[in-house]
Parts: sequence; structure tokens; C-alpha cells
Amino acid sequence: MKVQVAYARPERQEVVPVDCAPGATIGQVIAGSGICDRFPEIDLALQLVGVFGARRRLDDLVCAGDRIEIYRPLAEEPVQARRRRAG
Repeated sequence: MKVQVAYARPERQEVVPVDCAPGATIGQVIAGSGICDRFPEIDLALQLVGVFGARRRLDDLVCAGDRIEIYRPLAEEPVQARRRRAG
């Protein structure tokens, strides 16, 4: 199956195509993609993952064509940002 693994920083983003076997989990695909070597700050014990914007777990199975996304922690809580902007 063909899937993709995506990760982005403000200055750089990368989408890695991956061929995986049916029954592969999100965690297995991320590990096999090598993206954690390219972005050493990724910590899957702390960061959330998803497929096409929908949150998933590392042990969820992938489907052909999925784009697995690794989400960075928020720089600022949305409520705090709105309060700061409102002044």
C-alpha cells in the first residue's frame, strides 16, 4: 500500500511517500518512513498524530492513500492568543 507521512515546521515541511504492507499501524509506518531521523525533535510519546486532519492513535491501522500527519505542540493556547490580541 502507498501512504504518506507528513511533518511541518514553520520554515520547512516534508511529505514522505511510504510503501507498507496491509495491516501496518501508524506507528510502524512513521518508524519506517525515516522522518524522525530528519526531524529529531519529533517525540511520538508526546506529539499527536492524525490522518487527513482527524486525530488517530499510533496503533491504528493505515489504509491505502492515507496521509499520516505528525502534529507539533501549539506555540500558544488559542484562548490566550485571542486574549492577547484583544488587548
